[in-house]
Amino acid sequence: MRKLASIQKIKALEPIEGADAIERAQVLGWSVVVKKGDFKVDDFIVYCEIDSIMPKRKEFDFLEKAKYRIKTIRLRGQITQGICFPVSVLGGMSIEEDMDVTEKLGVKKYEPVIPACLNGVQKGGFPSFIPKTDETRVQTLEQMLGKYQGTKAYISLKLDGSSATYYIRGGKFGVCSRGMELVENEKNSFWEVARREGFEEKMREMSETFGRDISLQGELVGPGIQKNLLGLKQHEVYFFNMFSIDDHTFFSGKTLDVLCTEFDLKMVPVLDWEHVIHDDINHYINTYNGMSHQIYQNKQIEGVVIRPLQEIHDSYHGRISFKVINNKFLLKNED
Repeated sequence: MRKLASIQKIKALEPIEGADAIERAQVLGWSVVVKKGDFKVDDFIVYCEIDSIMPKRKEFDFLEKAKYRIKTIRLRGQITQGICFPVSVLGGMSIEEDMDVTEKLGVKKYEPVIPACLNGVQKGGFPSFIPKTDETRVQTLEQMLGKYQGTKAYISLKLDGSSATYYIRGGKFGVCSRGMELVENEKNSFWEVARREGFEEKMREMSETFGRDISLQGELVGPGIQKNLLGLKQHEVYFFNMFSIDDHTFFSGKTLDVLCTEFDLKMVPVLDWEHVIHDDINHYINTYNGMSHQIYQNKQIEGVVIRPLQEIHDSYHGRISFKVINNKFLLKNED
């Protein structure tokens, strides 16, 4: 699960040109603007990531106009992502570096308003036998990059839509949004695309071929969803995960690519099948900051997702898979 609030150290402090009252702090791989003099290098702090919704407490009242949400913003020309708080906001509890204090602090994750076309009747919670989709941002993965530098990987575009999951389990076909399983309804876009594109029939054939129950996960995009940046006239799903429910393992990206071609399904666009993971957070951030792509009608992309060619599950980091978000996209498109 994503650590929205965690105990971290101030790694460095740097002046901001033309600014006397604020300075730039480095926390993990993030750049955060802080008030000058509030912190010193190596201080423990509570770091809250972007997309955090802070609780309504006196310490956080300065966020009231932003509805207590932490966003990517620019201050005096400096991009700042997240907020640093003194550890005193935790009330004197024992701390250690990288400790997750999301629940302790009462921080919630921001979720965008669900468009009407995605609303549906809940059949149940999101299936426990399928992992939810939520990639970790590269800024938090310094140790992981060091451990897996040199690993062959592929880079795919991250599309700005709504997470969609489809599965075959025990002969049953299921359709899910990010947070729940949905009752079939032709007016619901998750189901409408599934029926139009024959997902159930295609997935049953895949399941029989592999002799396993499976799920496919993708991004639902189109009219009314996240400003429809792809300019589509109907809803589509671009797949990025194929998962074996029986083995609790992911299929490789190459396998998904072959199957999408064979069964006439859309896979998220792959930019590079021959990437090699390297230990340089700033390189990743700078490479995709302001990048455009034809699928976005040559507008800026949301970002990319990077995964090893052969799936890796790490005992500490979990599945090795991470995203790099385009900061210029965030500044322009965040609500």
